Amino acid sequence: MTNIKGTVAPGWEPVRDAFAANLANTEEVGAGISAFHRGVQVVDLWGGWFDEAKTIPYTEHALQLVFSTTKGITSIAIAMCVDRGLLSYDAPVAQYWPEFAAHGKADATVAQLLSHQVGLYTVDGPITLPEALDWSTVTARLADTAPRWPIGTAHGYHALTFGWLAGELVRRVDPQHRSLGTFVREEIAEPLGVELFVGLPGDLVSRVSPILTSPPTDDPAVAAMMAQFVGPGTPAGDALSLNGAFSTSSEPGVLGASVFNTSAVLAAEIPAANGVSNAPSLAKVYAATMAPVDGVRLMSDAVRNRARITVTPENEPDNCLIMPTTFGMGFMTAGPFSMFAGPGSYGHPGAGGSVAFAQPEREFSFAYVMNQMAANLAADLRAQALIDACTAIIDKG
Repeated sequence: MTNIKGTVAPGWEPVRDAFAANLANTEEVGAGISAFHRGVQVVDLWGGWFDEAKTIPYTEHALQLVFSTTKGITSIAIAMCVDRGLLSYDAPVAQYWPEFAAHGKADATVAQLLSHQVGLYTVDGPITLPEALDWSTVTARLADTAPRWPIGTAHGYHALTFGWLAGELVRRVDPQHRSLGTFVREEIAEPLGVELFVGLPGDLVSRVSPILTSPPTDDPAVAAMMAQFVGPGTPAGDALSLNGAFSTSSEPGVLGASVFNTSAVLAAEIPAANGVSNAPSLAKVYAATMAPVDGVRLMSDAVRNRARITVTPENEPDNCLIMPTTFGMGFMTAGPFSMFAGPGSYGHPGAGGSVAFAQPEREFSFAYVMNQMAANLAADLRAQALIDACTAIIDKG
């Protein structure tokens, strides 16, 4: 029983078939998918189960933590500030945030910060979870942290710190000095009439389907390799856990789902990792980055096209994730790490499977959310099957 509900436009039935296949043939528990084409929603489906015990159906009212898919929303907020003349991608970060200049960072540009080139994938020294959940504490620590490599000479995934770095820029330049979560709510979610939160109101916690992790591997060789890659003290481990602040004893060095399921973490503003939304909301937001949706357009063609240009060197290994990754102005762009719908796509995947992006060439936006994490940071096979089903329909005409 897959409990699939929702609608697809005529001709888009193969997407429903692909969604049903995921629920029947993979480890999927509960999920939602939405797609917009030429500004119109053509897919809105949900199905499976809200809970691990599979006793509560996953409905259209479910909200879902989407981990790093949040980074795409933060990047949209930054682009909106650029469009309004409040920020320049080419200006030094310290022009807007003077304290950031410490430890040789005075010349680091906004573009370098957004493309993970400033070497601030964690903070100097130990940090506790309560400290990490306090905005002023963690941003002050980041400003006072020395870069892990000469700025602009390499890039490495700022898994958690990206959100505080970019979010502090928004707060500094916004005329009302709004937090990133407030900016997203007032400038993106409310105008579009969507449910999208960076900092979840307490009365909505019961609607959030808990994230489920995959069982740990029982293969000693794989476990040893994972420890070498994401263990404590490794660049990936420190980036993904902020020096262990967000990890647990059972999930050392990684984004601990048990930590992110807590109301305290859901309530905080972690603009790289704790966005809560649903598929139709995310797909609608990305549609509004290409053209007006319900009278709302989030960014101009000029800023969007600048933001989706890959600026990380081709085939340059990611200092944290090891394999090459591709970034524009905060957005992950199409590449081997995350294919999206191919060239021109911009958006962001989240740990375990979620993803949201747009591709102007096809006038297409897409979002997929789920509660069962796969053992990956990007390129989820469930999501890619759905994306491929959508693009095949578009290309067929």
